Amino acid sequence: MVGAVALLAGGGVAVAVLLGVSMVAHQFAIGTLNDIVDAPADAGRVPPKPIPAKQVAVSTARIVALVAAAVGVGVAAIVDVRLVGLALVVLAIGAFYDLAAKGTPWSWLPFAGGIPVLPIYGWLGATGTLPAFFAVLVPMAVLAGAALAIANARADLDADVAAGTASVATVLGPVRSWWLCAVLMAAATGVGFVFVGRDSWGALTWLLVVAGTALVGLGLIVGRDHTESARGRAWAAQAIGAAVAATGWVAAMTQVSL
Repeated sequence: MVGAVALLAGGGVAVAVLLGVSMVAHQFAIGTLNDIVDAPADAGRVPPKPIPAKQVAVSTARIVALVAAAVGVGVAAIVDVRLVGLALVVLAIGAFYDLAAKGTPWSWLPFAGGIPVLPIYGWLGATGTLPAFFAVLVPMAVLAGAALAIANARADLDADVAAGTASVATVLGPVRSWWLCAVLMAAATGVGFVFVGRDSWGALTWLLVVAGTALVGLGLIVGRDHTESARGRAWAAQAIGAAVAATGWVAAMTQVSL
């Protein structure tokens, strides 16, 4: 998504690729830290994960996480030194999730704060500034990010109940968590349709927004079946759909602002 936003902002392919590499490196660092934190709980998991299976030492994983973080920040500095601060914010949000928020009723908070950073990262990296329409895009991303966090927690609901983990989904239960997820997704879409004009939308913009929103809706429908497999499919559909729709919304806002 970061690279796509950079292209929409008018950045060149090279800049879009560099920004994408930077964000992937950030996510790799955050994911590696997550595996380090989860290693004791992952012992005995089938298929086994590398750290508890002794395939990768914890010390090695720490080095990998630090190197990945350094690569992400370094590539961001190559694009624009002003992007370094935002890169550090991305890493801080991920570390907060891994070390403090994960497995708690507050696990949605890093998602709500982190999802809006993605389009900001792409646009700011490509242009060095942010246009006025981010005043609409950021609230939409906060709402969608919180919804995705709840959908993700719902996918792990059975395992969290068995482990005694107090996630947002276990606290609310399967029905109320579904409703909250649906309301947040609807609110994010509603903000877009209320505040973003549609007169100048091109065919591709319509396709992205409609297809992405439809996929999110399909995920919500599937998630009404409260079985573990259905919740997992629902989470995947909503995550992919939100990314597609978000790209369309950014394109729409760009066209309106021109």
